[in-house]
Amino acid sequence: MQRPISVPLALSLLASSVSLAQTQTGTGEEIYELITTALHTKSAETALPVTIMTGEELHKAVRATLGDTLAAQPGISSASFGPAVGQVVIRGQQGRRVMNLTNSIANGDASGNSADHAQTVEPLLATAIEVLRGPATLLYGGGAIGGVVNVIDRRISGVLPAEPEFAVETRFDSAADLKTTVGSFDFATGNLVWHLDGVKRAWNDLDIPGMAIDPAFIDADEVAHRNAHDDQEGQETISNTDGYVANTGGDTTNATGGVSWVLDKGHVGFAYSVLDNQYGLPPGAHDHGHEETVTDAGDEGMVSIDMNRKRYDIDAGWRDVAPWIDQISYKLSRIDYEHAELENLNVVGTRFDNQSWQQRVQLTHAEYNGWHGAIGVQTSVEKFGAIGDESFIPVSDIDSRGLFVVEDYHAGNLTWEFGGRLSRDEYAPQNLAALARSFDTRNLSGSVLWQQSDPLTIGLSLNHSERAPSIEELYSNYSLSDTNDCVIHFATGACEIGNDSFNEERSLNTDLTFAWNFDAINATVTLFNNNFSDYIAQVTTGEMVGELPVRAYRQHDARFRGVELDINWQLNELFTLRVFGDAIRGTLDGNGDVPRLPPMRQGAELQFSRGPLNAYASVLHADDQTRPGLAELASEGWTKIEAGADYTFSIAAHGELMLFVRARNLGDDTIRMSTSYLRSFAPEAGRSFETGVRYRY
Repeated sequence: MQRPISVPLALSLLASSVSLAQTQTGTGEEIYELITTALHTKSAETALPVTIMTGEELHKAVRATLGDTLAAQPGISSASFGPAVGQVVIRGQQGRRVMNLTNSIANGDASGNSADHAQTVEPLLATAIEVLRGPATLLYGGGAIGGVVNVIDRRISGVLPAEPEFAVETRFDSAADLKTTVGSFDFATGNLVWHLDGVKRAWNDLDIPGMAIDPAFIDADEVAHRNAHDDQEGQETISNTDGYVANTGGDTTNATGGVSWVLDKGHVGFAYSVLDNQYGLPPGAHDHGHEETVTDAGDEGMVSIDMNRKRYDIDAGWRDVAPWIDQISYKLSRIDYEHAELENLNVVGTRFDNQSWQQRVQLTHAEYNGWHGAIGVQTSVEKFGAIGDESFIPVSDIDSRGLFVVEDYHAGNLTWEFGGRLSRDEYAPQNLAALARSFDTRNLSGSVLWQQSDPLTIGLSLNHSERAPSIEELYSNYSLSDTNDCVIHFATGACEIGNDSFNEERSLNTDLTFAWNFDAINATVTLFNNNFSDYIAQVTTGEMVGELPVRAYRQHDARFRGVELDINWQLNELFTLRVFGDAIRGTLDGNGDVPRLPPMRQGAELQFSRGPLNAYASVLHADDQTRPGLAELASEGWTKIEAGADYTFSIAAHGELMLFVRARNLGDDTIRMSTSYLRSFAPEAGRSFETGVRYRY
């Protein structure tokens, strides 16, 4: 649920989860690190719009991708690129503007670089997911100008478990014959806490209602002409799959091991994780033209991605270091990431590589004359680029440094928050033909939370945020003098063109939130307005390279404005009704509507809970997206109906066993997400049923 959230409320919500990233004092006090409380370890409040998912709410919502897991939350959507890729869209912002974190450290993958790149986070292993809407640049740098998603898991624990904890789950989803097994094990030996977890997932082509390629996207006369002349040189028969999306199967293996040394006033821990992810891309993304697609006979023309990532983490925290220091925390991550884009499923065309070191030091000071806050330093060193015959981004060294401070002050029924951050980002391409750039960005934030009366709270926040252009925005096809010489990014089937003379992106964001808390009803309404200067958008230019489109990064002033609604009503002891919705409008100065924005949505969910039995039924409706952006196609609205139930058996001293079943898209509606580059080629799953069993001890 979205609302201005108090730290005590956040802690009580998180305590309902079986385990979280946490530390413990000798007296048993637990402090959880959140986006909203990373700088507020004492009782405080924030006007920032926050979503926190934990416990059974998270278990019910979790999907194979982070975007699908969060897509039913107000202000949050998913941008799919087949069933293996679901990027989070926050208030219309996606890609580099949404920062994805694991335990408050960036994932260091290439998901923000292109729409076809999967994230390296595993939702099934999360014990909590936190989403901060709007700029979070003070905490995490300019890349968080659209919002932050932080996935918390147990890889490094700061608390000694009273007894070993074990969990295993298996589930099957009929949409793509998706089989998933996940397990975790935590135990202590003396002051050492050990953690092991793993996920194995395999799936086939995605089942859909009707045809994969949108009939509105295909000119029937053109199809008939090409099919009648398929013996001519250079002509290809147009094929459209019925009932499934071709080449969308895959396989994922994810494993993590961690150990931490827990003391009365702190901990030091280390974790290592490895991910192997192979998945196919729908053929419509990379075919030879907009009115053609490959046949499903054989592998010719098919594209897949072979992704590998190794991650090493050190996490340490100490409390009560001195009378004026509440806490010091330190995080260090080394990430080795690469993925190969394979043509015809076995020939490497482009290889993306990212090797990064990231660290974060934060000091939280004790309260002084009503003021409480923190100061921190964050650094990142990366070597990122695309190599191979079809490389279109030069290998570059990227150095980022940031210094931030945030303070809050309580005065009667008002809570004030102020913060600032100074950052520097440096890009040094190894190819001398590309221009080295550096950017200095400044971010300021202020907010006030007014407890106007017992049921009503009003929050107002203002943010001035700046973001350095990303490497692909600067250097995609950096040496291009003629579009006919463009190096195609064949996974997306487009000529992508950057501009190494871009300026910093600047935004002024305003959030106004009203929260009512009655006996049985909690309601939140948030209005937001975000004005951008030099906003960088990838737009379809209308030019073609052969039969492939040209998409260029361009800078325009832009404006985003919208509303989010979330109401929870406890009808009685058994039933709870939730009603939610959102709407957003984005415009580019002199260039029409921002492309790939979500449409207006309205949803409702009825929940039933009685003892070991829980059940729900929900409906989510999306309107037509009639403002698709320049040279983009409009998308039709859709309605998704879901229902599910679970039953938990207690097994005396041997834990508990849960059986669950869920039905999705019961109306078998054709769902084409306006946020996706592939909406005309690959709709979402049709009617499907998921069954599973989970055992915890």
